[in-house]
Amino acid sequence: MKKAKRKPGEKRSQIAAMPIRHAADGSTEILLVTSRTTRRWIVPKGWPMKGLKDHDAAAREAFEEAGVIGRVSREPAGRYTYWKRMSDHFVLCKVKLYLLKVEQQLANFSEQHQRDLHWFKLADAADLVDEPELSTAIRRLEQLPALAA
Repeated sequence: MKKAKRKPGEKRSQIAAMPIRHAADGSTEILLVTSRTTRRWIVPKGWPMKGLKDHDAAAREAFEEAGVIGRVSREPAGRYTYWKRMSDHFVLCKVKLYLLKVEQQLANFSEQHQRDLHWFKLADAADLVDEPELSTAIRRLEQLPALAA
């Protein structure tokens, strides 16, 4: 099956997880991973997966990139756009963000030797990511009533 040719400048869709947990002090933390090429702090993300709903694909990305398992929101908790570096050009990507309440973090996972990961307080994570819209989405997590539980 031949891939459809994309038009120059056409936005691509991606999905991402925002893995969160409650720290001992009751605050919310988010897990960030480094990208493989530029080593920037990002949330686990990737392309939509055939046969999986977007929220399930986001949970799969979090499992593969960070070794976390949990409950994923069915509706996006935010969106952001960024320029993805390809081998010979950049592509504008629109990313749907899904909350993932982490219930388990595995010691071994498929991309563990390709990425660094770290749990951050929301404000610190928002300062560390390069994409302004992702930073805003992380800061908005403080106001979500679902995180008070």
